[in-house]
Amino acid sequence: MLQLPSISGLRSFEAAARNLSFNQAAEELNVTPGAVSRQIQSLEAFLGKALFHRYHKRVELTAIGRQYLAEISLPLQKISAASQRLKTEPRKNTVSICTYPTFAIRWLIPRWAELHDAFPELDIQLTTSLNPADFEGEGFDISIHVLKEGAHMKGFEIDKLIDIETYPVCSPELAAQIKRPEDLINVTLLHESPRPTDWPRWFSLAGVNGVDANKGMNFESADMALHAAMQGIGVAIGIDVLIEEDVARGKLVKLFDIHRPSRFPFQVVTPTSKIAHPKLKALRNWILAQGAKQQSRRSSQLKPSLL
Repeated sequence: MLQLPSISGLRSFEAAARNLSFNQAAEELNVTPGAVSRQIQSLEAFLGKALFHRYHKRVELTAIGRQYLAEISLPLQKISAASQRLKTEPRKNTVSICTYPTFAIRWLIPRWAELHDAFPELDIQLTTSLNPADFEGEGFDISIHVLKEGAHMKGFEIDKLIDIETYPVCSPELAAQIKRPEDLINVTLLHESPRPTDWPRWFSLAGVNGVDANKGMNFESADMALHAAMQGIGVAIGIDVLIEEDVARGKLVKLFDIHRPSRFPFQVVTPTSKIAHPKLKALRNWILAQGAKQQSRRSSQLKPSLL
């Protein structure tokens, strides 16, 4: 079993010994001189030996301190160099995906085990953002975001993953009090900041007048608004492909058979410069196949709705 002191203590000692100053070591490590002193005291307690002679305004290494510095300097440099190399070395078999937080939580994560089984050799890095993926700055390989049907972007391959339809949902208890769309005038509307027009557009489709479609409570994400709806706080607009499990389990109730189709479906975006990479291409096709499977299931289940 390795008997090792604290790495913080070693860093403080090495910096203080090299500078012969606790103050300069503290400045270099971006900590206080007191923190450096305490770390070195802990190291000396671990070793059972004094490493410094401490004077009023200066410090000097003891003979043991000089010997210890000589023995640990090279290993510390090797550890630092190896760590830096690994941090900057491109990771093999890594694929990075960027998408919305709610889509990740409600669509991608439930499929993560199946995804891992299909691609056990891949290190899949998932990042969530409410903004469009920064392919150039962040180096993403795949983005799943809402784009206009038939959208084109120079330098990117865009494929529709799945269509979007929205409708009001709430808890079973609150649903029992709502019989018709006009009843929504008397309940709290739950809004998600990324989709501020969902309620006005749905009310327009349903032909409901005299309601302030912007009233109610605002949430940072759709997932937060949906959780508030589950708690009976109000009524949210749900995206069907993201809430079908909650509806099936009775956590959310679809209030009316009035679906508003969107011209902005979820789409898979991939740089054309990367599209030919076999593993990336296989992963992208797997994601698209999952969307096609869900789309087919929805088409067979959905009844004709008011559009």
